[in-house]
Amino acid sequence: MKNNNQLLKSSVFLLMAILSFFASCKKLDEAPKSFVTPEKFYTTPAQVEATFAASLDRLWSYWGGYGYGMGNFIHDDQYDGGDLVIARNHGSDLWNRHFAAIANLNSAIAAMKKGSLGTATPQATIDLLMAQAKLLRGYNYFMLVRMFGGLPLYTEDSPDAIANPIGRSPVADVYKLIVSDLTEAAGKLPAKWPASQQGRPARAAAKGLLAKAYLTMATAPLNDVSNYKKAADLATEIMQEGNYKLVPDITKVFSLETKYGPEMMWSFNSNYADINTDPQIYRPGQLGGWGDFRVQREWEQNIPSQPRKDAYVLTQINGVPYQQWTSNQTPFIKKFMYDKQEDFDKYSSVMNMPIIRYADVLLIFAEAENMANGGPTQAAVEAINQVIDRANGNTINAAHPKLTTAMTKEAFDAAVIEERNQELCFEFDRWFDLVRKRILKEKSIPTIQQNFSDADYLFPIPDNDVQLNPLITQNPGY
Repeated sequence: MKNNNQLLKSSVFLLMAILSFFASCKKLDEAPKSFVTPEKFYTTPAQVEATFAASLDRLWSYWGGYGYGMGNFIHDDQYDGGDLVIARNHGSDLWNRHFAAIANLNSAIAAMKKGSLGTATPQATIDLLMAQAKLLRGYNYFMLVRMFGGLPLYTEDSPDAIANPIGRSPVADVYKLIVSDLTEAAGKLPAKWPASQQGRPARAAAKGLLAKAYLTMATAPLNDVSNYKKAADLATEIMQEGNYKLVPDITKVFSLETKYGPEMMWSFNSNYADINTDPQIYRPGQLGGWGDFRVQREWEQNIPSQPRKDAYVLTQINGVPYQQWTSNQTPFIKKFMYDKQEDFDKYSSVMNMPIIRYADVLLIFAEAENMANGGPTQAAVEAINQVIDRANGNTINAAHPKLTTAMTKEAFDAAVIEERNQELCFEFDRWFDLVRKRILKEKSIPTIQQNFSDADYLFPIPDNDVQLNPLITQNPGY
Protein backbone atom coordinates (compact mmCIF):
# COMPACT_ATOMS: atom_id res chain seq x y z
CA MET A 1 0.00 0.00 0.00
CA LYS A 2 2.93 2.30 0.71
CA ASN A 3 4.13 2.00 -2.87
CA ASN A 4 0.63 2.78 -4.16
CA ASN A 5 0.47 5.97 -2.09
CA GLN A 6 3.87 7.10 -3.28
CA LEU A 7 2.94 6.52 -6.91
CA LEU A 8 -0.37 8.34 -6.47
CA LYS A 9 1.32 11.23 -4.70
CA SER A 10 3.93 11.54 -7.46
CA SER A 11 1.23 11.46 -10.13
CA VAL A 12 -0.79 14.21 -8.35
CA PHE A 13 2.26 16.45 -8.03
CA LEU A 14 3.09 15.91 -11.70
CA LEU A 15 -0.48 16.70 -12.77
CA MET A 16 -0.53 19.86 -10.64
CA ALA A 17 2.74 21.01 -12.13
CA ILE A 18 1.44 20.50 -15.67
CA LEU A 19 -1.82 22.33 -14.96
CA SER A 20 0.10 25.15 -13.30
CA PHE A 21 2.34 25.48 -16.31
CA PHE A 22 -0.53 25.74 -18.78
CA ALA A 23 -2.49 28.10 -16.52
CA SER A 24 0.47 30.48 -16.45
CA CYS A 25 0.94 30.51 -20.21
CA LYS A 26 -0.37 33.40 -22.22
CA LYS A 27 -1.69 32.99 -25.72
CA LEU A 28 1.16 32.83 -28.17
CA ASP A 29 0.80 34.89 -31.31
CA GLU A 30 3.83 33.40 -33.01
CA ALA A 31 3.00 30.70 -35.57
CA PRO A 32 5.45 27.89 -36.26
CA LYS A 33 7.56 28.47 -39.37
CA SER A 34 7.08 24.92 -40.59
CA PHE A 35 5.84 21.54 -39.52
CA VAL A 36 6.90 18.29 -41.15
CA THR A 37 3.97 15.88 -41.30
CA PRO A 38 4.55 12.15 -41.87
CA GLU A 39 3.22 12.52 -45.42
CA LYS A 40 5.87 15.16 -46.10
CA PHE A 41 8.69 13.20 -44.48
CA TYR A 42 8.16 9.73 -45.94
CA THR A 43 8.72 10.81 -49.52
CA THR A 44 11.52 8.36 -50.41
CA PRO A 45 12.03 4.64 -49.82
CA ALA A 46 15.17 5.45 -47.83
CA GLN A 47 13.16 7.55 -45.38
CA VAL A 48 10.67 4.72 -44.88
CA GLU A 49 13.48 2.24 -44.35
CA ALA A 50 15.02 4.56 -41.77
CA THR A 51 11.84 4.07 -39.74
CA PHE A 52 12.26 0.30 -39.96
CA ALA A 53 15.78 0.63 -38.58
CA ALA A 54 14.56 2.95 -35.83
CA SER A 55 11.77 0.57 -34.83
CA LEU A 56 14.23 -2.32 -34.52
CA ASP A 57 16.68 -0.12 -32.65
CA ARG A 58 13.96 0.37 -30.04
CA LEU A 59 14.00 -3.37 -29.42
CA TRP A 60 17.64 -4.24 -29.93
CA SER A 61 19.88 -1.68 -28.35
CA TYR A 62 23.13 -1.54 -26.44
CA TRP A 63 22.21 -2.46 -22.83
CA GLY A 64 18.52 -2.16 -23.66
CA GLY A 65 15.53 -4.04 -25.03
CA TYR A 66 16.30 -7.60 -26.00
CA GLY A 67 19.99 -6.73 -25.96
CA TYR A 68 19.73 -7.01 -22.21
CA GLY A 69 16.25 -8.40 -21.83
CA MET A 70 16.80 -11.75 -20.14
CA GLY A 71 15.65 -10.40 -16.80
CA ASN A 72 12.13 -10.03 -18.17
CA PHE A 73 11.96 -13.81 -18.57
CA ILE A 74 13.90 -14.86 -15.47
CA HIS A 75 10.85 -16.55 -13.98
CA ASP A 76 10.91 -19.39 -16.50
CA ASP A 77 12.67 -22.64 -15.57
CA GLN A 78 15.94 -21.90 -17.40
CA TYR A 79 17.42 -18.78 -15.81
CA ASP A 80 18.88 -18.80 -12.33
CA GLY A 81 17.23 -16.39 -9.90
CA GLY A 82 13.57 -16.56 -10.84
CA ASP A 83 11.11 -17.04 -8.00
CA LEU A 84 7.63 -16.49 -9.55
CA VAL A 85 7.20 -13.33 -7.51
CA ILE A 86 6.46 -11.08 -10.46
CA ALA A 87 6.76 -7.46 -9.41
CA ARG A 88 4.62 -4.56 -10.54
CA ASN A 89 6.00 -2.97 -13.69
CA HIS A 90 7.80 -6.19 -14.59
CA GLY A 91 8.30 -6.05 -18.35
CA SER A 92 7.38 -2.34 -18.59
CA ASP A 93 10.57 -1.59 -20.53
CA LEU A 94 9.53 -3.99 -23.28
CA TRP A 95 5.96 -2.63 -23.24
CA ASN A 96 7.29 0.89 -23.82
CA ARG A 97 9.78 -0.16 -26.46
CA HIS A 98 7.32 -2.22 -28.47
CA PHE A 99 4.66 0.50 -28.47
CA ALA A 100 7.25 3.10 -29.46
CA ALA A 101 8.24 0.87 -32.37
CA ILE A 102 4.58 0.42 -33.34
CA ALA A 103 4.06 4.19 -33.32
CA ASN A 104 6.99 4.61 -35.70
CA LEU A 105 5.67 1.93 -38.02
CA ASN A 106 2.10 3.20 -37.99
CA SER A 107 3.34 6.63 -39.02
CA ALA A 108 5.17 5.19 -42.02
CA ILE A 109 2.28 2.91 -43.01
CA ALA A 110 -0.20 5.79 -42.82
CA ALA A 111 2.00 8.02 -44.94
CA MET A 112 2.48 5.37 -47.62
CA LYS A 113 -1.28 4.70 -47.74
CA LYS A 114 -1.81 8.42 -48.34
CA GLY A 115 0.59 8.34 -51.28
CA SER A 116 3.60 9.99 -49.65
CA LEU A 117 6.02 8.17 -51.96
CA GLY A 118 4.37 9.67 -55.02
CA THR A 119 4.04 8.33 -58.51
CA ALA A 120 7.79 8.26 -59.09
CA THR A 121 8.14 5.25 -56.77
CA PRO A 122 7.17 1.97 -58.50
CA GLN A 123 4.24 0.15 -56.95
CA ALA A 124 6.41 -2.94 -56.50
CA THR A 125 8.75 -0.91 -54.29
CA ILE A 126 5.84 0.45 -52.27
CA ASP A 127 4.43 -3.06 -51.83
CA LEU A 128 7.80 -4.30 -50.62
CA LEU A 129 8.13 -1.47 -48.12
CA MET A 130 4.59 -2.04 -46.89
CA ALA A 131 5.30 -5.76 -46.46
CA GLN A 132 8.31 -5.01 -44.28
CA ALA A 133 6.33 -2.52 -42.21
CA LYS A 134 3.53 -5.02 -41.67
CA LEU A 135 5.96 -7.78 -40.72
CA LEU A 136 7.58 -5.54 -38.12
CA ARG A 137 4.27 -4.39 -36.70
CA GLY A 138 2.91 -7.93 -36.57
CA TYR A 139 6.04 -9.07 -34.74
CA ASN A 140 5.75 -6.26 -32.18
CA TYR A 141 2.13 -7.05 -31.41
CA PHE A 142 2.88 -10.79 -31.27
CA MET A 143 5.48 -10.24 -28.58
CA LEU A 144 3.23 -7.88 -26.63
CA VAL A 145 0.07 -10.01 -26.67
CA ARG A 146 1.93 -13.03 -25.33
CA MET A 147 3.39 -11.01 -22.47
CA PHE A 148 0.46 -8.80 -21.50
CA GLY A 149 -2.74 -10.24 -23.01
CA GLY A 150 -5.30 -7.80 -24.44
CA LEU A 151 -3.77 -4.57 -25.71
CA PRO A 152 -4.59 -1.05 -26.81
CA LEU A 153 -4.71 -1.73 -30.53
CA TYR A 154 -3.17 1.17 -32.43
CA THR A 155 -2.98 1.06 -36.23
CA GLU A 156 -2.26 3.56 -38.97
CA ASP A 157 -5.95 4.52 -38.88
CA SER A 158 -6.08 5.25 -35.14
CA PRO A 159 -6.50 8.86 -34.01
CA ASP A 160 -3.83 10.49 -31.89
CA ALA A 161 -3.26 8.21 -28.88
CA ILE A 162 -2.78 11.07 -26.40
CA ALA A 163 -5.86 13.04 -27.40
CA ASN A 164 -7.93 9.90 -27.98
CA PRO A 165 -6.90 7.18 -25.52
CA ILE A 166 -8.36 3.74 -26.05
CA GLY A 167 -8.83 0.67 -23.89
CA ARG A 168 -7.56 -2.86 -24.32
CA SER A 169 -8.83 -4.95 -27.21
CA PRO A 170 -9.46 -8.67 -26.60
CA VAL A 171 -6.64 -11.08 -27.30
CA ALA A 172 -8.56 -12.51 -30.28
CA ASP A 173 -8.73 -9.07 -31.92
CA VAL A 174 -5.01 -8.52 -31.43
CA TYR A 175 -4.32 -11.80 -33.19
CA LYS A 176 -6.59 -10.79 -36.07
CA LEU A 177 -4.27 -7.84 -36.72
CA ILE A 178 -1.18 -10.01 -36.29
CA VAL A 179 -2.49 -12.57 -38.79
CA SER A 180 -3.48 -9.83 -41.24
CA ASP A 181 -0.08 -8.12 -41.03
CA LEU A 182 1.99 -11.28 -41.30
CA THR A 183 -0.17 -12.70 -44.10
CA GLU A 184 0.33 -9.54 -46.15
CA ALA A 185 4.05 -9.62 -45.46
CA ALA A 186 4.33 -13.28 -46.46
CA GLY A 187 2.58 -12.54 -49.74
CA LYS A 188 4.84 -9.67 -50.77
CA LEU A 189 8.29 -10.29 -49.31
CA PRO A 190 10.94 -11.90 -51.56
CA ALA A 191 12.07 -15.48 -51.08
CA LYS A 192 15.60 -14.12 -50.62
CA TRP A 193 17.33 -10.76 -50.35
CA PRO A 194 20.51 -9.87 -52.24
CA ALA A 195 23.77 -10.41 -50.36
CA SER A 196 24.11 -6.65 -49.95
CA GLN A 197 20.88 -6.66 -47.92
CA GLN A 198 21.55 -9.73 -45.80
CA GLY A 199 19.79 -9.82 -42.50
CA ARG A 200 16.48 -8.49 -43.76
CA PRO A 201 13.50 -10.77 -43.10
CA ALA A 202 12.38 -12.63 -46.21
CA ARG A 203 9.13 -14.43 -46.99
CA ALA A 204 9.92 -17.46 -44.84
CA ALA A 205 10.44 -15.27 -41.76
CA ALA A 206 6.92 -13.90 -42.14
CA LYS A 207 5.52 -17.40 -42.68
CA GLY A 208 7.46 -18.72 -39.71
CA LEU A 209 6.16 -16.03 -37.39
CA LEU A 210 2.66 -16.55 -38.70
CA ALA A 211 2.94 -20.31 -38.12
CA LYS A 212 4.08 -19.58 -34.57
CA ALA A 213 1.16 -17.20 -34.09
CA TYR A 214 -1.28 -19.89 -35.26
CA LEU A 215 0.39 -22.42 -32.95
CA THR A 216 -0.06 -20.03 -30.04
CA MET A 217 -3.68 -19.38 -30.99
CA ALA A 218 -4.26 -23.14 -30.91
CA THR A 219 -3.14 -23.16 -27.27
CA ALA A 220 -3.90 -20.95 -24.27
CA PRO A 221 -5.55 -18.57 -23.87
CA LEU A 222 -7.58 -18.87 -27.13
CA ASN A 223 -7.36 -22.69 -27.41
CA ASP A 224 -8.69 -22.71 -30.99
CA VAL A 225 -7.35 -26.08 -32.12
CA SER A 226 -8.32 -25.41 -35.74
CA ASN A 227 -5.17 -23.31 -35.92
CA TYR A 228 -2.91 -26.35 -35.58
CA LYS A 229 -3.43 -27.25 -39.23
CA LYS A 230 -2.77 -23.67 -40.34
CA ALA A 231 0.52 -23.71 -38.43
CA ALA A 232 1.52 -27.06 -39.91
CA ASP A 233 0.65 -25.96 -43.46
CA LEU A 234 2.77 -22.80 -43.22
CA ALA A 235 5.71 -24.67 -41.73
CA THR A 236 5.40 -27.20 -44.57
CA GLU A 237 5.65 -24.41 -47.13
CA ILE A 238 8.89 -23.17 -45.55
CA MET A 239 10.35 -26.67 -45.47
CA GLN A 240 9.41 -27.33 -49.09
CA GLU A 241 10.80 -24.03 -50.34
CA GLY A 242 14.27 -25.27 -49.38
CA ASN A 243 15.83 -21.89 -48.70
CA TYR A 244 16.79 -22.77 -45.13
CA LYS A 245 18.28 -25.79 -43.38
CA LEU A 246 19.87 -26.78 -40.11
CA VAL A 247 23.53 -25.97 -39.59
CA PRO A 248 24.98 -29.51 -39.52
CA ASP A 249 27.56 -28.86 -36.79
CA ILE A 250 25.91 -27.95 -33.49
CA THR A 251 28.97 -25.94 -32.45
CA LYS A 252 28.49 -23.66 -35.47
CA VAL A 253 24.82 -22.74 -34.96
CA PHE A 254 25.74 -19.52 -33.14
CA SER A 255 29.11 -18.90 -34.73
CA LEU A 256 29.71 -15.60 -36.48
CA GLU A 257 30.04 -17.37 -39.83
CA THR A 258 26.42 -18.59 -39.71
CA LYS A 259 24.77 -15.46 -38.27
CA TYR A 260 22.94 -14.86 -41.56
CA GLY A 261 22.21 -18.44 -42.55
CA PRO A 262 21.52 -21.13 -43.53
CA GLU A 263 19.49 -21.63 -40.32
CA MET A 264 19.00 -18.07 -39.12
CA MET A 265 15.84 -16.81 -40.83
CA TRP A 266 15.60 -13.48 -39.04
CA SER A 267 17.54 -12.04 -36.14
CA PHE A 268 18.45 -8.86 -34.31
CA ASN A 269 21.57 -7.84 -36.20
CA SER A 270 24.81 -6.56 -34.72
CA ASN A 271 27.94 -5.26 -36.40
CA TYR A 272 30.96 -3.17 -35.47
CA ALA A 273 29.05 0.04 -36.20
CA ASP A 274 26.14 -1.07 -33.98
CA ILE A 275 27.39 -3.60 -31.45
CA ASN A 276 25.51 -5.94 -29.17
CA THR A 277 25.64 -5.56 -25.39
CA ASP A 278 29.03 -6.40 -23.89
CA PRO A 279 29.62 -10.18 -24.11
CA GLN A 280 30.91 -10.16 -20.53
CA ILE A 281 27.30 -10.49 -19.36
CA TYR A 282 27.32 -14.18 -20.33
CA ARG A 283 30.69 -15.36 -19.01
CA PRO A 284 31.54 -16.24 -15.40
CA GLY A 285 34.26 -14.41 -13.53
CA GLN A 286 36.60 -17.33 -14.09
CA LEU A 287 36.58 -16.43 -17.80
CA GLY A 288 36.78 -12.68 -17.30
CA GLY A 289 33.05 -12.08 -17.44
CA TRP A 290 30.46 -10.48 -15.20
CA GLY A 291 27.99 -13.34 -15.13
CA ASP A 292 24.85 -11.21 -15.26
CA PHE A 293 22.75 -14.15 -16.49
CA ARG A 294 23.20 -17.67 -15.21
CA VAL A 295 21.52 -21.02 -15.78
CA GLN A 296 19.29 -22.72 -13.22
CA ARG A 297 21.15 -25.72 -11.85
CA GLU A 298 18.03 -27.92 -11.78
CA TRP A 299 17.35 -27.16 -15.43
CA GLU A 300 20.89 -28.04 -16.49
CA GLN A 301 20.81 -31.30 -14.55
CA ASN A 302 17.73 -32.43 -16.49
CA ILE A 303 19.41 -31.96 -19.88
CA PRO A 304 21.00 -35.18 -21.21
CA SER A 305 24.70 -35.26 -22.00
CA GLN A 306 25.19 -34.64 -25.70
CA PRO A 307 27.06 -32.31 -28.09
CA ARG A 308 24.22 -29.76 -28.02
CA LYS A 309 24.44 -29.37 -24.26
CA ASP A 310 28.19 -28.77 -24.55
CA ALA A 311 27.59 -26.20 -27.29
CA TYR A 312 24.78 -24.29 -25.56
CA VAL A 313 25.55 -24.53 -21.83
CA LEU A 314 28.84 -23.93 -20.01
CA THR A 315 29.14 -26.54 -17.27
CA GLN A 316 32.91 -26.85 -16.84
CA ILE A 317 36.12 -24.90 -17.32
CA ASN A 318 39.31 -26.82 -18.10
CA GLY A 319 37.65 -30.02 -16.93
CA VAL A 320 36.50 -28.54 -13.61
CA PRO A 321 32.68 -28.75 -13.24
CA TYR A 322 30.80 -25.70 -11.99
CA GLN A 323 29.99 -27.43 -8.70
CA GLN A 324 33.71 -27.20 -7.87
CA TRP A 325 34.33 -23.62 -8.97
CA THR A 326 35.50 -21.24 -6.29
CA SER A 327 32.70 -18.80 -7.20
CA ASN A 328 29.67 -18.54 -9.50
CA GLN A 329 28.76 -22.16 -8.89
CA THR A 330 26.07 -22.30 -11.54
CA PRO A 331 26.09 -23.21 -15.23
CA PHE A 332 26.29 -20.36 -17.74
CA ILE A 333 24.85 -19.58 -21.18
CA LYS A 334 27.49 -20.71 -23.66
CA LYS A 335 25.19 -20.14 -26.63
CA PHE A 336 26.19 -16.49 -26.81
CA MET A 337 29.90 -16.88 -26.05
CA TYR A 338 31.01 -17.30 -29.66
CA ASP A 339 32.44 -13.82 -30.20
CA LYS A 340 36.11 -13.59 -31.09
CA GLN A 341 38.37 -13.28 -28.05
CA GLU A 342 39.73 -9.99 -29.40
CA ASP A 343 36.17 -8.61 -29.53
CA PHE A 344 35.52 -9.86 -26.02
CA ASP A 345 38.62 -8.06 -24.80
CA LYS A 346 37.29 -4.86 -26.40
CA TYR A 347 33.82 -5.29 -24.82
CA SER A 348 32.45 -5.53 -28.33
CA SER A 349 29.98 -8.21 -29.43
CA VAL A 350 28.69 -8.63 -32.98
CA MET A 351 26.62 -11.75 -32.30
CA ASN A 352 23.02 -11.80 -33.51
CA MET A 353 20.02 -12.77 -31.39
CA PRO A 354 17.57 -15.07 -33.19
CA ILE A 355 14.00 -14.00 -33.76
CA ILE A 356 13.18 -17.15 -35.70
CA ARG A 357 15.37 -19.89 -37.08
CA TYR A 358 14.78 -23.06 -39.05
CA ALA A 359 15.03 -25.40 -36.05
CA ASP A 360 12.05 -23.54 -34.61
CA VAL A 361 10.08 -24.12 -37.82
CA LEU A 362 10.77 -27.86 -37.69
CA LEU A 363 9.53 -27.99 -34.11
CA ILE A 364 6.47 -25.86 -34.89
CA PHE A 365 5.62 -28.31 -37.64
CA ALA A 366 6.15 -31.36 -35.44
CA GLU A 367 3.88 -30.02 -32.71
CA ALA A 368 1.16 -28.76 -35.02
CA GLU A 369 1.17 -31.83 -37.27
CA ASN A 370 0.84 -34.17 -34.30
CA MET A 371 -1.99 -32.22 -32.71
CA ALA A 372 -3.86 -31.65 -35.97
CA ASN A 373 -3.82 -35.36 -36.81
CA GLY A 374 -4.51 -36.84 -33.40
CA GLY A 375 -1.07 -38.42 -33.20
CA PRO A 376 2.42 -38.23 -34.70
CA THR A 377 2.65 -38.69 -38.45
CA GLN A 378 5.81 -39.84 -40.17
CA ALA A 379 6.39 -36.28 -41.35
CA ALA A 380 6.16 -34.94 -37.79
CA VAL A 381 8.61 -37.58 -36.57
CA GLU A 382 11.09 -36.84 -39.36
CA ALA A 383 10.97 -33.12 -38.66
CA ILE A 384 11.76 -33.32 -34.96
CA ASN A 385 14.30 -36.09 -35.44
CA GLN A 386 16.38 -33.75 -37.60
CA VAL A 387 16.79 -31.57 -34.54
CA ILE A 388 17.43 -34.52 -32.23
CA ASP A 389 19.99 -36.08 -34.58
CA ARG A 390 21.99 -32.87 -34.72
CA ALA A 391 21.78 -32.45 -30.94
CA ASN A 392 23.28 -35.92 -30.51
CA GLY A 393 26.02 -35.35 -33.07
CA ASN A 394 24.24 -37.75 -35.45
CA THR A 395 24.93 -40.70 -33.20
CA ILE A 396 22.61 -42.91 -31.16
CA ASN A 397 22.06 -41.51 -27.68
CA ALA A 398 20.03 -43.67 -25.29
CA ALA A 399 19.58 -40.64 -23.02
CA HIS A 400 17.97 -38.69 -25.84
CA PRO A 401 16.36 -41.11 -28.30
CA LYS A 402 14.60 -40.21 -31.52
CA LEU A 403 10.82 -40.10 -31.55
CA THR A 404 8.53 -42.56 -33.34
CA THR A 405 5.01 -42.79 -34.71
CA ALA A 406 4.21 -45.38 -32.02
CA MET A 407 3.96 -42.61 -29.42
CA THR A 408 0.62 -41.26 -28.26
CA LYS A 409 -0.42 -37.76 -29.19
CA GLU A 410 0.13 -36.60 -25.61
CA ALA A 411 3.56 -38.20 -25.23
CA PHE A 412 4.74 -36.83 -28.56
CA ASP A 413 3.46 -33.36 -27.71
CA ALA A 414 5.31 -33.37 -24.38
CA ALA A 415 8.48 -34.51 -26.16
CA VAL A 416 8.21 -31.68 -28.71
CA ILE A 417 7.81 -29.08 -25.96
CA GLU A 418 10.85 -30.51 -24.19
CA GLU A 419 12.81 -30.41 -27.44
CA ARG A 420 11.88 -26.75 -27.81
CA ASN A 421 13.05 -26.24 -24.24
CA GLN A 422 16.49 -27.61 -25.03
CA GLU A 423 17.01 -26.38 -28.60
CA LEU A 424 15.64 -22.84 -28.22
CA CYS A 425 16.94 -22.22 -24.69
CA PHE A 426 17.67 -18.59 -23.75
CA GLU A 427 16.16 -17.24 -27.00
CA PHE A 428 13.10 -15.63 -25.34
CA ASP A 429 10.99 -18.66 -26.27
CA ARG A 430 10.71 -20.85 -23.20
CA TRP A 431 8.53 -18.42 -21.24
CA PHE A 432 5.97 -18.31 -24.03
CA ASP A 433 5.85 -22.10 -24.27
CA LEU A 434 5.29 -22.40 -20.53
CA VAL A 435 2.49 -19.84 -20.77
CA ARG A 436 0.63 -21.19 -23.79
CA LYS A 437 0.85 -24.79 -22.58
CA ARG A 438 -0.08 -23.73 -19.03
CA ILE A 439 2.81 -25.64 -17.47
CA LEU A 440 4.57 -22.82 -15.63
CA LYS A 441 3.93 -24.25 -12.18
CA GLU A 442 4.66 -27.80 -13.26
CA LYS A 443 8.08 -26.88 -14.66
CA SER A 444 9.15 -24.56 -11.84
CA ILE A 445 11.54 -25.95 -9.24
CA PRO A 446 9.77 -27.21 -6.09
CA THR A 447 11.18 -24.51 -3.83
CA ILE A 448 9.29 -21.74 -5.66
CA GLN A 449 6.11 -23.52 -6.72
CA GLN A 450 4.28 -22.13 -3.70
CA ASN A 451 4.70 -18.67 -5.27
CA PHE A 452 2.75 -19.61 -8.38
CA SER A 453 -0.68 -18.24 -9.23
CA ASP A 454 -2.64 -18.13 -12.47
CA ALA A 455 -1.92 -14.39 -12.56
CA ASP A 456 1.70 -15.25 -13.39
CA TYR A 457 0.71 -16.14 -16.94
CA LEU A 458 0.54 -12.42 -17.78
CA PHE A 459 2.90 -9.55 -17.01
CA PRO A 460 1.38 -6.52 -15.27
CA ILE A 461 0.33 -3.52 -17.36
CA PRO A 462 2.77 -0.68 -16.48
CA ASP A 463 1.51 1.61 -13.71
CA ASN A 464 2.00 4.75 -15.80
CA ASP A 465 -0.35 3.52 -18.49
CA VAL A 466 -3.00 2.44 -16.04
CA GLN A 467 -2.84 5.77 -14.17
CA LEU A 468 -2.77 8.03 -17.21
CA ASN A 469 -5.38 6.17 -19.23
CA PRO A 470 -8.54 5.30 -17.25
CA LEU A 471 -9.67 3.03 -20.10
CA ILE A 472 -6.77 0.61 -19.52
CA THR A 473 -7.46 -2.05 -16.92
CA GLN A 474 -4.79 -3.91 -14.95
CA ASN A 475 -4.25 -7.64 -15.31
CA PRO A 476 -5.61 -9.80 -12.45
CA GLY A 477 -3.31 -10.29 -9.49
CA TYR A 478 -1.51 -6.97 -9.77
